[in-house]
Order: sequence, then structure tokens, then C-alpha cells
Amino acid sequence: MNTQVTIAGVTFKNPVMTASGTFGSGMEYVQFVDLNKLGAIVTKGVANVPWPGNPTPRVAETYGGMLNAIGLQNPGVDVFIERDLEFLKKFDTPVIVNVCGKTVEDYLETVERLNETDVAMMEINVSCPNVKEGAIAFGQKADALFDITSKIKSVAKKPVIMKLSPNVTDITEMAKAAEAAGADAISLINTITGMKIDVNRRQFVLANKTGGLSGPAIKPVAVRMVYQCANAVNIPIIGMGGIATAEDALEFIMAGATAVSVGAMNFMNPYTTIEVVEGIEGYMLKNKVSDINELIGCVK
Repeated sequence: MNTQVTIAGVTFKNPVMTASGTFGSGMEYVQFVDLNKLGAIVTKGVANVPWPGNPTPRVAETYGGMLNAIGLQNPGVDVFIERDLEFLKKFDTPVIVNVCGKTVEDYLETVERLNETDVAMMEINVSCPNVKEGAIAFGQKADALFDITSKIKSVAKKPVIMKLSPNVTDITEMAKAAEAAGADAISLINTITGMKIDVNRRQFVLANKTGGLSGPAIKPVAVRMVYQCANAVNIPIIGMGGIATAEDALEFIMAGATAVSVGAMNFMNPYTTIEVVEGIEGYMLKNKVSDINELIGCVK
């Protein structure tokens, strides 16, 4: 039984990854999860310099999910390389680094620093506000996405995954722009913008007013967008958004995702990733599927 999948020349032992921002760099989860059993570890977002993140409160529970407005707090790429990547070298699991920035130059500086490491791939978070465009995210305009993707590809020595924002009118337009600019793969979806109000205090629950909605509530939207993109582009897709079980993961795979990432459910159940890996294997045995690749995009 083969559970291996390949994206841009990188082979993963199974299609189950961690979603950026929900797993740190694995240090917090190593007591629960054998990191060697994961397809890949996708790290929290890393910038060229340390980011303090947004003011608190910045996390809130919602029906079927959670809102977060962490603001991509991170220690910067230098600390990340010395501390996090050193830790991850102990494991036989490819590392995908999520990269964030406020300007194109920020992204390029981080990518060039990571070029000199042994990370497998880079995932570019284009949901960051573009300060030069009046804080509109890089991933919300096709021309801005094309521009940043092509510039990153011109300097990157590792395969590049563009992480798409669902907060757009037509997700396929963004997928096509990323592909046209040379992206090796795309990942989707990032969080959906949401809001929560405390009616007793008559105030916003989050200091930032809005936050990113993740968790099971967004899964049907995510599956639909993955399916649309799989039928619009020819590059591999990593699907995410509300995956809690192997069945959820298989929905994404059958919709056209080559791999999947588990996000918000890591907070609720730290064993989720391993349960999804084992559940996919169980499904394949039960249904006599000899190769996971037979399931990718099997629903048309």
C-alpha cells in the first residue's frame, strides 16, 4: 500500500501535513505526536525581522471553529533558523517554512535566508497586508499575486507554494495567477475573515475587531475552492480548512488535493494529525486502494 505523494519533486511519506500557525515548529507537540510519522511539518509564519503581533485578546471560540488575530507574531528568520530548524533536523520529515512579510522586499529577504538551509519547500503567506497597497493583502488582487510570485520565484532555490486567501470573488483567478507566475504548488484555504461581538459588554471580542475564521465550520467552503482550483490549474494543491478526521482529509484529496494540512483541530485534539494518517491508511485497506494517488481528484 503506497501512501507517498510527490509535489514539485519532493516526496512525502503520506499526504498529511500541519497547517501553518497551528503547530509551531512541532516543539509544543512532540510529546503527543511522533513527528517522523507526518508527511511534512509546515512551520508558523516567519518574517525577515521579529513581529510582535496584534494586541490581545486575539483568539475567540465560535460555533464549529475559532477566530484568531494573532498578527503573525514570530521571532524573525535568524532565530527561527538557529532554534526551530536545528530542532527539526532530528526528524525524518520534510520541513516547509511559511514566509510572511509587509512588502515584497521583506519576503525576498526571508526567502534568500532560507535558500541556504535544508528546508524542503517554502509556503508564501500572501494573506499578509501589503503596506504599499493600503493594507490590501497580496493575495486579494491577481496582478499583485502574480508580481510577488514571480519575484519570489526569481530568487528562490526551493520549490514555492503560494498560500491563497479565500477572501476573494473568484479563487480560480488567483490560482491561475500563481500558476502563470511560476508557482510550484498552491495551498488553500487560508482563514475566512470573521467577527464576534460580546453583546453583554457591547464590544468586539477581538482587539483587532476582525480575525481569521478556521475550524470545521469552513470545511465545505474549503473543499469547494480546492475542487475549483484543481479544475483550473495543473500545479499540485495542498488542501486545508476544517480537517478533523480522515474522512475530511479524503474529501479534499478526492476534490483534487495532492496533500492536506490539519490546522485548528490541533488545538482541540493534539493527536489529530496522527489519527488522520492512520485513518487514511485504514480507509485504503478497507476499500482495497493500493495507491493514494488513485484517489487524488477522483470526483469529477
